[in-house]
Amino acid sequence: MDTRLRSLVAFAVDLVLVAVFVGIGRASHGEDQSAWVATFWPFAIGLAVGWAAARGWRRPFAIARTGLPAWVGAVVVGMLLRAVSGQGVQVAFVVVASIVLGAFLLGWRFLLVALDRSASRSANTPGPVGFFLRRR
Repeated sequence: MDTRLRSLVAFAVDLVLVAVFVGIGRASHGEDQSAWVATFWPFAIGLAVGWAAARGWRRPFAIARTGLPAWVGAVVVGMLLRAVSGQGVQVAFVVVASIVLGAFLLGWRFLLVALDRSASRSANTPGPVGFFLRRR
């Protein structure tokens, strides 16, 4: 798979998971989804900052090199942007956002690695998701 396409797929997955986090959060508080963008944009920009800082396009599926900085960027930059824009940044929200975004942004990468390792052990060949994980 082309490096640019791999990067685009990984970033899109991260962005969709941030959007899911925002949607779940707004729904769990019974908030109107019409203001969804106001909640989403700080985390989306934070995600992009984390990706850029990590140069995530080089190893988009790497847990430590891309996943961790994407997570930290989404939480830290996202919360800073929320504070600057007058949105709430309560301690409980920071904790919940950190846990959920960590589970989302790192979790799917852990799952890919686990699936690849499991498949490659049983067949003694690269796993079905190995083409995502390996650089070409």
